[in-house]
Amino acid sequence: MPSARPRVLYVTDLAYQAQGRRYCDEDIFLTSRLREDFDLALCDPRDAAALLEGFDAVVVRNSGPVLGHRPAYDAFRERAAECGARVYNQLTGRADMAGKQYLLDLTAAGYPVIPTADRPEHLDRLPAAEEYVVKPKLGADSLGLRFVPADRVREAVRAEAGDVLVQPRVDFAYEVSFYFVDHDFQYALYAPHPDRRWQLEPYEATPDDLVFARRFIEWNGIEHGIQRVDACRAPGGALLLVELEDLNPYLSLDALDEPRRDAFVEATKAALRRLLET
Repeated sequence: MPSARPRVLYVTDLAYQAQGRRYCDEDIFLTSRLREDFDLALCDPRDAAALLEGFDAVVVRNSGPVLGHRPAYDAFRERAAECGARVYNQLTGRADMAGKQYLLDLTAAGYPVIPTADRPEHLDRLPAAEEYVVKPKLGADSLGLRFVPADRVREAVRAEAGDVLVQPRVDFAYEVSFYFVDHDFQYALYAPHPDRRWQLEPYEATPDDLVFARRFIEWNGIEHGIQRVDACRAPGGALLLVELEDLNPYLSLDALDEPRRDAFVEATKAALRRLLET
C-alpha cells in the first residue's frame, strides 16, 4: 500500500535537446510542485527498469523520443508489466506510444485526421496535392520528416513501403493543441503563425473543438495519463488530427498564466492520487 507520502519515480531526460523547447525547464518546475505532495526522485529513462520497484508510482514525462533508448524503454515496459507497477502514463496507449500506425487506422475508420497512407498502391486514396509529407512510422519530434513533390512521392514511398507514412501537405490556418489530464480537458494552445510551431499562445476552445478532441481521447482509452491532441485548422474550417501524443507530451506550461498553470498542477496531483488508489 502507498505510504502517507507516496514515493514517485519521475522519468525524464534533462539533457535532451528539443528544437524550440526546453524540456528540462518544464520538468524542473513540475517536479518542484509535485514534491509538495509526494516523495519524488528523478531518473534517466535508461535507468527506469532497474529502479521502478522501489516506488509506489512511476511518472514518464519529458524523456525524449524512445528511439534514442529503445532497448531500455522496452525493458522498462516489460519490467513494469511483470511487477504490476503503476505507470503514468498508463502503458496501454494506442497512439504515439505504439508508433504512427494509428494514423492509418483512424484514416481507414473515417475519423477527422489528415489522410494517411503507407504504400504506393494506396496513394490514390489521398487527396491530390502539390507536395506530400513523408515521415517514419516510428519517428518522433519531426525526426526524418521531409516534403516530397507530387511527381516523386510514389518513388519515395516505394523505396520504404511499410516503414513510412505519407500525407498531403495541408495549407492550414494554424495548429492547435488540446491538453487533457486523464479524461479532463485542461487548456488549449495554438500557434497563430504556421512557420513558428512552438511560439504558442492561449486558445479558447469552443464546444465543437472539445467534441473533436474528446473523440480521440475516448478512442485511445487511457484512464490514467496526460494526453495532447494536436490538430490543424484546414482551409474549409474543420479541424484535422495531426498527432495524438500519449507517451510523454511536452506541455508548454511556460505559455500559461499562473492560475492555469496552478490548475494543471493540481489536476496532475489529483490524477496521481487516483492512480495510487488502483
